[in-house]
Amino acid sequence: MMLAPNGTLIIAVPNSNSYDANYFKEYWAAYDVPRHLYHFTPSTIEKLINKYKLQVIETKPMVFDAFYIAMLSTRYQTGKTNYIESLKVGLRSNAKARKTGDSSSLIYIVKKL
Repeated sequence: MMLAPNGTLIIAVPNSNSYDANYFKEYWAAYDVPRHLYHFTPSTIEKLINKYKLQVIETKPMVFDAFYIAMLSTRYQTGKTNYIESLKVGLRSNAKARKTGDSSSLIYIVKKL
């Protein structure tokens, strides 16, 4: 991996351990195959990053992604976007994420060890 000695790597990925992933199951829009060939949780990202002698120095939630993914997921589930259900699921997902850290999507800020 080519990263300058003082460089920063920023990775933004959906979190397959999030409330909305568990809620929508196979209809969860963030599976987004074939664009997302691999799916991550905070612990699997940590293992992958450490394998390359890098360190996650900060993790940030992508709060609005819970709503966007929920809107797409309701459409995949029923053929029609359910805005009310999407809002409810997005709010629940973000509320649970405040306690667990498992946001719908996460941004990882990474540096060399």
